[in-house]
Amino acid sequence: MENLTESRAPTDPYALFADWFAAAPAADPHDPAAIVLTTIDPDGWPEARAVLLRGFDARGFVFYTNYRSAKARALAANPRAALCWLCKPSERQVRVVGSVERVTAAESDAYFAQRHRLSQLGAWASRQSEVIADRGELEARVQAVEQRFDGLEVQRPEHWGGFRVHPRSIEFWQGRPGRLHDRLRYHADADGWRIERLAP
Repeated sequence: MENLTESRAPTDPYALFADWFAAAPAADPHDPAAIVLTTIDPDGWPEARAVLLRGFDARGFVFYTNYRSAKARALAANPRAALCWLCKPSERQVRVVGSVERVTAAESDAYFAQRHRLSQLGAWASRQSEVIADRGELEARVQAVEQRFDGLEVQRPEHWGGFRVHPRSIEFWQGRPGRLHDRLRYHADADGWRIERLAP
């Protein structure tokens, strides 16, 4: 494993993340796109859950969800979030902190069209994060949606779509022996990205 040094780090953090993310499936084939998303609920309590990273570019990191879910309600009240991506076999972690906004409807439509049909039906059937009586209630709702879209293409519901996290900082952590790890943080400023080394 290469050491993470300032001389080897690209000026663009997305280029470094792209390299790490592309290498992850070979090291850890079990959902390398999983990231932990942390939000703050309307009462000020932190909430963390795993979601799937479905895209990233110079604009930020994208995930999709039900806009009526607990995480979406938290982001509506406080559009800031943290992400944490971990590839344990490679001893690599990336932490992102930034502001959040919805992706465009066209982006959400394009991603929704690629989803498995049952996942598309589930986006209509599940009242995500709401209390339900039992599993039977969910299954009945799925059955009703299946009948509604029988023989038809499943369109994206308006209450489902993507969010983009625009980073103000991106920290890369590379494990090293003796817990003397490498930590480089990219911090956004008016001139682009400033690289800082953090003590392990």
